[in-house]
Parts: sequence; C-alpha cells; structure tokens
Amino acid sequence: MRPEHELRRDIVTICRRLSERGYIAATDGNVSVRVAGPGGAPRVLITPSGLHKGFIKDDDIVLCDMKGSLIRGKRQPSSEILMHLKAYELRADIGAVVHAHPPLSTAFTIAKVSLARCVLPEVVLTMGTIPTTAYATPSSPEGPEVIKDLIADHDALVLDRHGTLTVGRDVFDAYGKLEKIEHTAQVTLAARMLGRLTTLDAAQLARLEHLSPERVRRAAADPACLGCGGCQPEGRLTNGCSCAGETAPEAEREADRKAIARLVAEELKAALG
Repeated sequence: MRPEHELRRDIVTICRRLSERGYIAATDGNVSVRVAGPGGAPRVLITPSGLHKGFIKDDDIVLCDMKGSLIRGKRQPSSEILMHLKAYELRADIGAVVHAHPPLSTAFTIAKVSLARCVLPEVVLTMGTIPTTAYATPSSPEGPEVIKDLIADHDALVLDRHGTLTVGRDVFDAYGKLEKIEHTAQVTLAARMLGRLTTLDAAQLARLEHLSPERVRRAAADPACLGCGGCQPEGRLTNGCSCAGETAPEAEREADRKAIARLVAEELKAALG
C-alpha cells in the first residue's frame, strides 16, 4: 500500500483533471481511495462535501471508516460516501471510486438512450457493457441501492440523471473508465446523428473472445443489453437500463437528431468559450 500522502495527491490530481475536462461542475463529483488502517482495518480517503474540486488541496481530503464516520479531516465527507462504501463492501478488488457528471453520458439518460450495447471493441474488452441504473435521489440511501445489483459485474455505471460511477484498482484506473464512458457517448452520439447505430455482431464478438474471454462472454450475455449482436439498430431505455427492441419511427429519429444537434452546439460553445 502506498503512503497516505501520495494517495491524497492522487485524489487531488484526478479532481483537477475532472474539473479541467468538464466532467464535473463546481462542487459536483467525488473521489475516494480505499486504505488500510491500524491492524489492516479498511478505511476510505474521500473528497469532502462542499468544495470546488478544481481547487481542492491535499489536506482537504478526509479519512473515514467503513460506516462513513469521520476519523480525520477539517470537513464532512462527500454526501455520496454511502455509494462509495457500497462498492467497496461488495468487491474486495476495488481500490478507488470516481463519481462524476460527464455531460453527454448524463444527457443520454435524460433522453432515455442506453449505452449498454456492444459498440466499440475496446470498451467490450476493458469494461464489458455500460448499464444505466434506476433513478436515485442524489445524496440519499437510494444511491447504494440502485448500484448494488450492477456493481458486482460492472466497473462502469451510468447513473440515471446523475452522471457516472466508475471503479478500479486505483484512482487512475477508475478515472480512465470514466473517460471511456464519455468517449462511448460521443461516438454513439455521432453515429446516431449520421443515421444509424449498429452493434458488434456475434461473429465479431467471438473473435474478441480470445483476448478477454470472461469479459466478452459476460458482455454478450449481459441482460442490461438486450440488443447486442447486431439485431437491433437502435437502443432505448426501458425499465431504467435495458435496450428496447425496435427502431424508433422516423419522426422520432428526426427529433432525436435535432436534440442531439442542440447538445453538440452547446458542448462546442462551452468548449470554445
């Protein structure tokens, strides 16, 4: 285990990266790392509540026990700490958790369009599918509840109207998966604007299997994605996280394209201005 002061620095580095990339705004988002306390008892270093992550400093990071109680720090821990603790509770392999609000991924949940489809081979190999959780009131006990059945088999989740949750062996690994989610959203957006989103078919998935057998098999059979294998050209959310089975009517597709064009214009305006 690396020294605590180095892990604090890592959290600050990722927070600033999140802010610079526009994945969070102001005090949004939270980042945590699991550490070992006296006798090896697990503890969590986590960002505090109410601080702008772009200006956070090493000594702002707080230390909590696995019930969320403050052990050391000047502020209270993030109001989303229960979601982080649930991920750590369910998986011993998780070393860090990143919760952010990337705009496109979040917009997809508002538009009820799923990212849980086998579209990009690199994503299938590294993360499997990207399911969307049911809606939960932010900073409430609902957060751990909506992730608990998905986090066991997924390293990357889209939270309905509430951004993303990614986990990894360390904070850089968890952050990298967030970048992949937003990249997938960007590619999916572009494909839909061009007229049609297609998925990897069964033969293409089979050729990926030797590179990451367990993950590819799990992605192909994932109930969060009922449309993989190329049989459904569009994916719409039903019951919170699955893909429906029919192409949207042309009028609806045109409305989608206009809405997406507006989102792109707003993103470009924000990026340039």
